[in-house]
Amino acid sequence: MTDETLRAQSLHAESLRERAEALGPWFHNIEIAPGVFTAPGHFLGDYPMVKWRTFADAVPRDLTGKTVLDIGCNAGFYAVEMKRRGAARVLGIDEDERYLAQARFVAEALGAEIEFRNLSVYDVGALGERFDVVLFMGVLYHLRHPLLALDLIHAHVAGDLMVFQSMQRGAGTIAPVAADYDFFDARHFDDPGYPKLHFIEHRYAGDPTNWWAPNRACTEAMLRASGFRIEAHPEEEVYLCRRVTMPDAGRPVTPARPEA
Repeated sequence: MTDETLRAQSLHAESLRERAEALGPWFHNIEIAPGVFTAPGHFLGDYPMVKWRTFADAVPRDLTGKTVLDIGCNAGFYAVEMKRRGAARVLGIDEDERYLAQARFVAEALGAEIEFRNLSVYDVGALGERFDVVLFMGVLYHLRHPLLALDLIHAHVAGDLMVFQSMQRGAGTIAPVAADYDFFDARHFDDPGYPKLHFIEHRYAGDPTNWWAPNRACTEAMLRASGFRIEAHPEEEVYLCRRVTMPDAGRPVTPARPEA
């Protein structure tokens, strides 16, 4: 390799560092060129790569010809990983323009053909299509209406697989739950393993958008109640799910809208 080539590579790397710094702060620490990271001082280290390594083997390695929707894509780490596995089309959505700007920069730097749009999980019906794989990672606990979000994903965009992750707090055990209980029998609610969704009125970890913290039993119950069968649990917070028929199909799921 010539000195001229080395100088050109060094200048390119420095340009990427400067552009990444200008787009900060970053939550996704992504290597956009050899030795060049978007968040080299990240408080969680090489995140989300350290998380991804714990469950990457549970996600299909060959996504050739598949479509992928990344809901709450942030700076696009998982969208890029899906493209690396051969996905024909990857769409990342987020409602934060700063994250979308970061994601577009990452995709450009890595030469990854990924589309990004400013949409909320509550807007997925506007996409008008289903995807072979839906990523719903690190979003649920930031939502004021988490079960509604799962219902909308099931109703509008999930075609087959969903990779789900949520922060969890409370018991990691799962108590057996009966199909019904007498009105005066309330003892099961005190069991640490009963499904519980902890409400955060103010802040958690300094973040005012942390609204909910489910325990493990609650996470799994919510997924089942929204029509997702859990097929793998490769990491403490991660679930690989398959879309199935919504249980209790005759029960109202979301408020009915008046006819236009």
